[in-house]
Amino acid sequence: MSTVTEQASLGLKQETAKAPPIVLTEKAAGEVRKIIADQVAAGETRALHLRMRVVGGGCSGFQHKLDLDPEVNTKLDEIFELQGVPVVIDKRSLLYLEGVTVDFHDDLNRRGFSISNPNAKGTCGCGSSFSM
Repeated sequence: MSTVTEQASLGLKQETAKAPPIVLTEKAAGEVRKIIADQVAAGETRALHLRMRVVGGGCSGFQHKLDLDPEVNTKLDEIFELQGVPVVIDKRSLLYLEGVTVDFHDDLNRRGFSISNPNAKGTCGCGSSFSM
């Protein structure tokens, strides 16, 4: 689980390996790999990355966002290989994501990704946003 030191298809190079700022559990990684495989089966030809970011919004001020993204901005983004999944995080969001764990749940009570952020000071009542 180290940063990708060279991403030939994107022309990305990093001088030093850094410890990844987030943890992607095996369940979460498996679900992301399945979603990417489904996109490829549907005709997607571009390399897809899991983009994780923090945006303003919600009643507590900040929201976590997870998307599949074929684009990487070499000046603004960091890319990590976590559990076999390429994860892209913009440098601004890295400030808010240190120590985050992304998990996936599929049981009777819920199905979806969950994000545990130790930096969050509080969350809203519905749990869709957080404060710092």
